[in-house]
Amino acid sequence: MASSDRDCCTLCKDDGTSTEAVTWCIECEVFLCTDCEKHHKKLRMSKVHNTMSTKDYHDLPKFMQEISSQCSYHKKKYELYCSFHDCPCCVMCITDKHKKCKEMKPLIDVLKQVKSSASVQLFKKDLKNIKENLEEIIKHLNSRINTNNIQKTKAAEQVRSMRKSIDNFLNKLEKKILGDLESKQSKLKSQMNTLLQQLKTRHNQISQLQSEFSKITQYATELQMYVGLREIEKTTSEAAKHLEDLKSGGQLDEVNLELTISSELQSILKDVKSFGDVNIKTSPFTLQLKAGRKDQAQYLVHTIPTIEQIKPSFLRQLTIPQDMKQIAIQACRILPDGKYLTLHSRYGEGYLLMFSNDGMFMRKVVEFTEPTWDTCFIRNNTVAVTLEMQNQTALVDVEKNKIFKSINLSHKCLSVTSDGQILVISSKEKSTIVNLNDMSHKILEGVKANSVALFKGNIYGTNFWENKVCCYKSTGETLWTSIHEDFERPQGLTLDKNGFVYVVSMPNNSVVVVAPDGKTCKTILSKADRIKAPQAIDINRESGIMILSSETKVDNDDSESFKTAFVYKI
Repeated sequence: MASSDRDCCTLCKDDGTSTEAVTWCIECEVFLCTDCEKHHKKLRMSKVHNTMSTKDYHDLPKFMQEISSQCSYHKKKYELYCSFHDCPCCVMCITDKHKKCKEMKPLIDVLKQVKSSASVQLFKKDLKNIKENLEEIIKHLNSRINTNNIQKTKAAEQVRSMRKSIDNFLNKLEKKILGDLESKQSKLKSQMNTLLQQLKTRHNQISQLQSEFSKITQYATELQMYVGLREIEKTTSEAAKHLEDLKSGGQLDEVNLELTISSELQSILKDVKSFGDVNIKTSPFTLQLKAGRKDQAQYLVHTIPTIEQIKPSFLRQLTIPQDMKQIAIQACRILPDGKYLTLHSRYGEGYLLMFSNDGMFMRKVVEFTEPTWDTCFIRNNTVAVTLEMQNQTALVDVEKNKIFKSINLSHKCLSVTSDGQILVISSKEKSTIVNLNDMSHKILEGVKANSVALFKGNIYGTNFWENKVCCYKSTGETLWTSIHEDFERPQGLTLDKNGFVYVVSMPNNSVVVVAPDGKTCKTILSKADRIKAPQAIDINRESGIMILSSETKVDNDDSESFKTAFVYKI
């Protein structure tokens, strides 16, 4: 590997001088000046070494410059190639990190005629096609951004147009109701003014009699007094009767103006929660791209391990909170960021727990008041949790710690799996595919499973009741069925990046790997590995990390155990 001082001769630099380098020796991995290059070509061991100019060396990509022909651990030249780990090795690596690796090949055989091999042309074509595809997609996405901007402008115009229409409509209603209010108030005012005038006339008449009464009593004769009192009595009687008639006739009742707002109008404030909905509708990608090589290996050396090479190595154990150790772990999942999620259930209730990358308990995510069965990661911060007896699957935001949607089905909800585009929800009777883009449902009558998983478009399921593991097409058609005594009453299952199926067998206290074609299987974890009553399993296909639920002893006490989960590297 080159030093950072690329323009200085490595040999001269070791002698304490700085001489400009003109050549890079590929074999020795050193820079050479003109004099050192001459000596290098004369030496018996180095005269056949391949060299290049420093200019050509610097034209190499940086990652190519950093590739060394020597082992970084043992400082020995690479001479072998490990097919299992897909890496070159020195002779010391065999006794160190590759003791159990059986497929070791001479590196010279792997590298023979590599530059003239068909793979070089295939990779060259792949790079060209991928570059052109990326350019087409970038162009397409820029076009979509412009289209979305136009859609946004159009939608904003629709909002403003609707607002204007609503305003105009409300203005008309307001004008009408205010006109009605003015009309009825004027009518009431006119009626009360008429009555008021009548009462004032009576009042003036009585007031005048009252002011003249003392003069009558003082100056009138007895005859005048007698006749006058009869006249006063008649006048007061008529006035009293008039007041009584007004009272009994309701003309003195209080008359109030009251406004009742239309219930339909009031419901706008109560029932209308938004101006509308802004939805993102997804349609299939229709841009024609240049086809890549889907079924051909992109590697110069085939590295898919055999079933015999699968050997999990223990990493850690989750720290289950003390008050939750006796609760069954229905499911355990590895999130894309490396955190762990476990689903616990007891006495008809359940909850999700979050653990950090190092297995430490972080928090309780959400609680359920119904029996829970399984969970899976969907996308972003969303996971699905099946509520068996409710025929429901809940969608949970694990960052906001809340359930934000429920999916109702026509059957019980046992296991659930997702690839980010669909959900597959299984039961003993049948299964359902839920399209996450439009939430449409598709029933699969033939897929009966207590645990399901997705891999490359196919559905994998364990059938606890019939002791079998099955692989189905997305249409429900069975591709293969595996029945073996190693996975008695199979429960949880998952797949690794190579398509091997990992099946949990609780009665056997084991984990069994089934080959991608379903024909062979092998037990990779058992009671000898401290596995007891396992039920749930999951694998992060990118990192090769596996999590498995199990019981474990309390302080090495055989008589007492608790529920936890083990983490492995596969």
